[in-house]
Amino acid sequence: MRLTNYLCKRVAEWTKKYSNLPDSYIDRTMRTVFWRTPRKVQYLKRTHERKRYWFSIHKPWTNNFKLENCKIEMPPAIPVEPIKDWSFFRGDRVEILVGRDKGKQGIVKEIIQERNWVIVEGLNTKLECVGKKKNFPGIFMTMEQPLLVTTDIALVDPHDLNGTKIEWRYTEKGEKVRVSVRTGRIIPIPESALETIDYKTPHLYHEQSKDTTKENVETVTFKPALKTFEMEIMEKMGIQEDRVPKKSYWY
Repeated sequence: MRLTNYLCKRVAEWTKKYSNLPDSYIDRTMRTVFWRTPRKVQYLKRTHERKRYWFSIHKPWTNNFKLENCKIEMPPAIPVEPIKDWSFFRGDRVEILVGRDKGKQGIVKEIIQERNWVIVEGLNTKLECVGKKKNFPGIFMTMEQPLLVTTDIALVDPHDLNGTKIEWRYTEKGEKVRVSVRTGRIIPIPESALETIDYKTPHLYHEQSKDTTKENVETVTFKPALKTFEMEIMEKMGIQEDRVPKKSYWY
């Protein structure tokens, strides 16, 4: 199986869905430019920027992500196994298969698809010292650590609350669903998987003043035509071109 490098530029599908942001904004925010040529006529447009990025628990559009990727030298890359059909979502109940919390079950709080990671609420924690200074010893807090979806966790079958392997299959109506290999029952995707930064579920979102409404999307359409902008304006305003161009000669 071909492995991919976690130092890459591609942002995963579910990360984009959670952000609810345009791809152009995410690319512009995570872009790290070390050097560019001056904006003058005598200079060609050249930039020296980062081509591959370090993905961790921080989202690509945050300042913490920029701080992690501001260094010119990056640590050696670690291969990440590509997953064709992502099977773990926020709100899923999973069972931990490794570590001191082996056998315990918890709810997936966050997914980091770029690294094949999930964070389970309240499990697989580690003590970290926060706010340590010269005159302050700091505060120790339990921080949840990521788990690898390929080896560290198993999805829990809601029928018997035991861990199971799953397969993606199609129903008679053509809907793609997760099915437990052991019981053959469908494991539905939780509604919290649709949560974004802006709303918990799509039907709870209230349109803002700057949002494009559904009515405007349906009514405003673009019909391409073999006309310049000036020709379209003249046609709408009823302007007829009756000027005779002056003759020009080429020698």
